[in-house]
Amino acid sequence: MNYAWVIDQTKCIGCHACSTACKSENDVPLGVFRTWVKTVEVGEFPNVRRHFAVLRCNHCADAPCVAICPVKAMFQRADGIVDIAHDLCIGCKACMQACPYDAIHIDPDVNTVAKCHFCAHRIDRGLLPACVVVCPVEALVFGDMDDPASRVSRYLGSTAVTVRRPEQNTRPKAFYVGAHEATLDPLVASHEQGYMSTARQPATAKDHAANFSVWSLLRSPRNGNGKGGGVATDSTKKPTRPRSSRSRMPTARVAYDVHHEITWKGRVSAYLWTKSIAAGAVFLAAAARLFGFDTGSTLISRVAPILGMVAIGVTGLLLIADLKRPERFWFILAKPHWRSWLTRGAFIIAAYSALLVIWLGYEVFGATPDAVFWVALPLAFATAVYTAFLFAQCEARDLWQSPLLGLGLTIQMVIAGAATLLLSAVVIESPAAVVEFLTWALLGSLGLHLVAMLLGDVTARHGSSNAAAAAEVMTKGRYAPLFWAALALGTALPGALLIAGSGAALPAVLALLGLLAYEHAFVMSAQSVPIS
Repeated sequence: MNYAWVIDQTKCIGCHACSTACKSENDVPLGVFRTWVKTVEVGEFPNVRRHFAVLRCNHCADAPCVAICPVKAMFQRADGIVDIAHDLCIGCKACMQACPYDAIHIDPDVNTVAKCHFCAHRIDRGLLPACVVVCPVEALVFGDMDDPASRVSRYLGSTAVTVRRPEQNTRPKAFYVGAHEATLDPLVASHEQGYMSTARQPATAKDHAANFSVWSLLRSPRNGNGKGGGVATDSTKKPTRPRSSRSRMPTARVAYDVHHEITWKGRVSAYLWTKSIAAGAVFLAAAARLFGFDTGSTLISRVAPILGMVAIGVTGLLLIADLKRPERFWFILAKPHWRSWLTRGAFIIAAYSALLVIWLGYEVFGATPDAVFWVALPLAFATAVYTAFLFAQCEARDLWQSPLLGLGLTIQMVIAGAATLLLSAVVIESPAAVVEFLTWALLGSLGLHLVAMLLGDVTARHGSSNAAAAAEVMTKGRYAPLFWAALALGTALPGALLIAGSGAALPAVLALLGLLAYEHAFVMSAQSVPIS
């Protein structure tokens, strides 16, 4: 069996019976939805038409939410239904970042994720999903794609269908008939002031302005060539990710939509920052010792691993604090899902922490052997860079999909490590060779970071319209002040001060603050672009 939807939008009347039935059948709390009906108005008065799209989980054949879940709470049944084991979910929200369709939400009653599961409890008893039963015009068709006699198979064999965001290569199994592009492509219609939303708190003028400014930035000519690309006519094949942006419709306006919160916020930005400090201080200390810049100074032998231990401890606390079910954090280690880079990252951090304990243990009882430093180099590097692979699994956030993100995290690791050790060298007497090594490391990494920000964030042509829109938000929109402060005051200025020979303390402080500002702008901007 291989269950799928066909949603015939030529029949849909926008009555919301499917949403109501879903809530009733599954006890869905107020403020969140497993199924909702997006409404878009296209045209100018008096020639305006209202279009509907029933949005929900697409039960993808290649579901990114399943791959990223660190504890196998999200899983795919043999019949193709993507379901959730709520007793395993730790509330890390990674699946929400992986879903390109905004179909997953946090259940506010139990603090675990939830979504449409095709009413699996009904399917197992031979019944249809509740939404299919109540639809008054039979716009929702559900069935087995492997059964040539099913209504779904007959629809797919005789009718042109489209899917949402085919460029994500998830092979979704929610097929649309007659859906308007402005309803399926989240970057086509504007969210103007006054549109109806399901936000639990009323939207403020600032929220409306932010939504409208995002859409205004998307209309910039540099983001696209006027061609479409939001939908595809055949989702049974895996399409390639297009480079061109989708078309914009200034006359298309969202009239009703479900509100989706940004889920990874300041704790995730801070986690990137503290992890860079933890990895960078140890990486540079090991490099200084192995390549002859240090012969046993306190800064390299003891201060660096202590800084690494403290910073990696804070990193772990931030990760646990960001879980909706923090008491279950140990599930990642006890019930790991090895496809997830959250799981792999947790074990990398655990191994890195163990190495630092061994390093400090050697320092207590004698000199640390070179073997420890040789192991520290790759472990510190892995600690800094594994997030690039984690973000690559976040299919919903195209800004995070850059193949150069690993290089960027390496540069940020060197900035954070050099700046932290140079600040420590202000109060701890250190050899001149070590200070010079750290100064050149900071100066070189700041230069590379400046180039990366200018070429990678400001002037680059991104691989998708979603990534281009997020970059616009970061450099010209809501998070532009943070980004440009990070570039000018946190990167260019400390580099100039180092070249001028004004000392290392102030440049180090500015570099650390600039790095934190950049991390936050990067994390938040990617989540500020609508994806449903």
